[in-house]
Amino acid sequence: MTTRWAPAKRDTLRELANEIGHNYGRGRVIIAVDGPPSGSVVTAGLADDLADALRESGLTAFRASVSAFSRRPEGAGRDAAPELDESVFRRVLIEPFRLGGSTGWVEAAYDAEADRPVESSWVTGPADAVLLVDGSDLSRDGLAGIWHYRVWVSADDDRPAARATASAVIDGSDPEHPRRRFDDAC
Repeated sequence: MTTRWAPAKRDTLRELANEIGHNYGRGRVIIAVDGPPSGSVVTAGLADDLADALRESGLTAFRASVSAFSRRPEGAGRDAAPELDESVFRRVLIEPFRLGGSTGWVEAAYDAEADRPVESSWVTGPADAVLLVDGSDLSRDGLAGIWHYRVWVSADDDRPAARATASAVIDGSDPEHPRRRFDDAC
């Protein structure tokens, strides 16, 4: 039986961080780390690790999650799934981050579990910075134009259309050995 080589997580993330730094090393850059809802823990973990790799490469990186801008619809019961409040997401995170300078932004607006807003904590950063946002279905209408770069993280091939629009596809079936996929032969 032959064993297929699997890259270490740090190697895959360093390569991805180097690519992002090479192509987007100046100005404010917003990166989506996207995946299916069933893989939200893997997607969020990869976004955290990619932010660390970007910092190690000398870039300033910040993190946010779409879930921190999602809430249950008005009047919906506790069983209802939280939905992204796109207006708040854009107004307090995306637009201020893009402005640069000393403009502050908010990295979280809602606590979906408690079903209530959170106290605003304003963040600022340098003119050259990367914001990584994790979530699912980040290529949908209304959000697709936000991202400079989109990483699709998946353990399977359940959403080929979502993969097709990604800048990078990461096979996250083994979280300790994520692999970059370049075509369907991988």
